[in-house]
Amino acid sequence: MSASTWSNWDGRQRCAPQAIERPRDVDELRGALDRARAAGRRVRVAGSGHSFTGLVVTDGTLISLERMNRVLAVDPTSGLVQVEAGITIGALNAALDRHGLAVENLGDIDRQSLAGATATGTHGTGTRLRNLSSQLREIELMTADGTLLTLDERSDPDGWRAARVSLGALGVVTSLTLQALPAYRLRGVDGPAPLEATLEQLDRLADAHDHFELYWFPYSRTALLRRNDRTDAAVTPRSRARAHLEDIVLVNHGLSAFSRLGRRHPSLIPSLNRLATRVAGSSDRVDVSHRIFVSPRLVRFTEMEYAIPRARAAEAIRAVRGEIERRRLPINFPIEVRFVAGDDALLSPAYGRDTCYIAVHVFDGMEYETYFGIVEEIMSGLDGRPHWGKRHRQTAASLAPRYPEWARFQAVRTRLDPEGRFANGEIERVLGPAGG
Repeated sequence: MSASTWSNWDGRQRCAPQAIERPRDVDELRGALDRARAAGRRVRVAGSGHSFTGLVVTDGTLISLERMNRVLAVDPTSGLVQVEAGITIGALNAALDRHGLAVENLGDIDRQSLAGATATGTHGTGTRLRNLSSQLREIELMTADGTLLTLDERSDPDGWRAARVSLGALGVVTSLTLQALPAYRLRGVDGPAPLEATLEQLDRLADAHDHFELYWFPYSRTALLRRNDRTDAAVTPRSRARAHLEDIVLVNHGLSAFSRLGRRHPSLIPSLNRLATRVAGSSDRVDVSHRIFVSPRLVRFTEMEYAIPRARAAEAIRAVRGEIERRRLPINFPIEVRFVAGDDALLSPAYGRDTCYIAVHVFDGMEYETYFGIVEEIMSGLDGRPHWGKRHRQTAASLAPRYPEWARFQAVRTRLDPEGRFANGEIERVLGPAGG
């Protein structure tokens, strides 16, 4: 982000706001909101730019929380930790580790701000575990007029359930209190398995592990499984050289090389995908939890992800595979499949049901609309809900029937942001106008 422009991680979302504010505390934030209100500008808030959608894009005032990134309080006895909203997940992991604490569940990227990750329903994987927002216990939020609210389950149940996954449509989150756990270790086992056999026993595999996910390169008949389980075994960390070789050289540089070659010669993609699967290899290691969860992601792509009822996971994967192969789509990035337990945040894609998340990706510089449109049609037919931070073409009209508590969220939105100060084109597309 320059002094006058903003862009997201994949570079496809850009804007030139009339003002970019970088407050260091709640007083400076209140001043920024006062200036925006006086100028009649709408406001959007940026975390670290890892959303693929236009949620941040604005020609009004853009507020960056990059300077509001401090740890405010840690109680090692209760595990309650209060942090400013702009802290990244990576910085949070490091701070918790110093206090002998850890987060219950994480995704595989730690560059997002905590507020941005929770506001979009970001998740890890684990059939008995819920998304990141379910780990919150209190949210401090500033409304457009500078009022600072503290939301929790007892003081404002509807506001609390709305604010946990809010898309930034209710106000500016200033701090978050989350429930951490005593630090723990995971054994991470990665390796290949036949795809069809994996799909036939998908439920059993997902339930057999604390955290289970699979990757599948189109045109291959092999799945790559990732199984992470708690353990009391001693840490077996990789050397820095080995970690660099495996994570950077083989995974990232290797994937980049295959992807670039496939982009240049699409007819080679089926063979390249099968080769990538064969050379992926296996690994088995024990480390502190966040080092097992998180992997560096250096290759640029764009992404769409849908949350579907868990029971329809294998059906969905087979349907996507069938369309890719029937249409000979040039897809050279793996499909990712993860699982979470249902939760009660009003706009959580996993609201009220155990969920399978299926994510599809397209390499930087390649056409994605055709593939994403086909997958989106399949997922919509399976009662799918899109990940709020990933690409999709849904609107408020198509989304409202998919969320049983849609009206309850809208009532909270009208109460906290009656003028629609925290809206933009994307918010109005997916949520409708304020007060609507």
